Amino acid sequence: MRRMLGFAMPIFAAAALMSACGTTESPSETPAASSGPVTVTDSRGKAVTLPAAGRKVVALEWGEAEMLVTLGVMPVGVADTKGYGTWVTAAKLDASVKDVGTRGEPSVDSIVALQPDLVVMEAERDSPLIGQLEKFVPVIVTKGSDASRNLERMREDFNMIATAVGKTQEARRALADFDQAIADAKAKIAAAGHAGKGFAVADGWKEGSTISIRMFGQGALVSQTAIALGLKNAWNGDVDAAWGLGTTDVEGLSPLKDSDIRFFYNASDGDDVFANGLAGNQIWDSLAFVKNKQLYKMPNGIWTFGGPLSCRQHIDAIVKAFTA
Repeated sequence: MRRMLGFAMPIFAAAALMSACGTTESPSETPAASSGPVTVTDSRGKAVTLPAAGRKVVALEWGEAEMLVTLGVMPVGVADTKGYGTWVTAAKLDASVKDVGTRGEPSVDSIVALQPDLVVMEAERDSPLIGQLEKFVPVIVTKGSDASRNLERMREDFNMIATAVGKTQEARRALADFDQAIADAKAKIAAAGHAGKGFAVADGWKEGSTISIRMFGQGALVSQTAIALGLKNAWNGDVDAAWGLGTTDVEGLSPLKDSDIRFFYNASDGDDVFANGLAGNQIWDSLAFVKNKQLYKMPNGIWTFGGPLSCRQHIDAIVKAFTA
């Protein structure tokens, strides 16, 4: 597995369900006057104090960049801005946002040159990069993903970032809107008679003649979002403990036998291995969701590792498929 190809390519194990609703307050928040120091405790357990709420912020992952834009703070720098434009449409970047390198290898020099007052990055980046950056600028580290509680984790990351940039009221409104979107979608799916129905979510890529399929298991953020709508993840293969992701091939999809499963997939970069690479494959063509035409390509640019706005795009696509 790789983190490139536009995918946030993490590691693998199992996960659990949590309620979609809950507090929008993060225990890491420390009340602070908008013009005074701000302190947050990040995923490392480290208390990070800023002289004032961050305004010139660099984000090294797309989910955190999306969260900043959602809160009304346009980052001054983002890793791989071109890729962001392809894979994330929920919160668009201004043309002024500088590219600071790849997500795998962001450039310390490019980041420091922007003279930011804050860098936001994910816990997966527990490399020397954090220490290198902290010589020049405060860094807060989000959890990024937790397959045992990914919706709650997303809220906590969002609230922590909001506190760091002085946008806690905006965060409360965004999460209240998210909760309402879940409630409304759940009611629509139930009214259509599809409560408890099965779904599966995947993306994939081709290397030579080999097609690899990445499944979003029980703990993946998009899976937990769909489960919160009253649906059931039909894929129960092994996943990692952080991201709720697992890899398989077309034969590995055979357990998806239920005749009423809806299969969603993402191919925002235009490389659609499901429509092209698997066309004519006997195993693929024999799957119930293929034969029953319950195969749904997600709209381009719905980031599967994002914040409340990307999750709401995912909700809209699910509701459309289950209520059409």
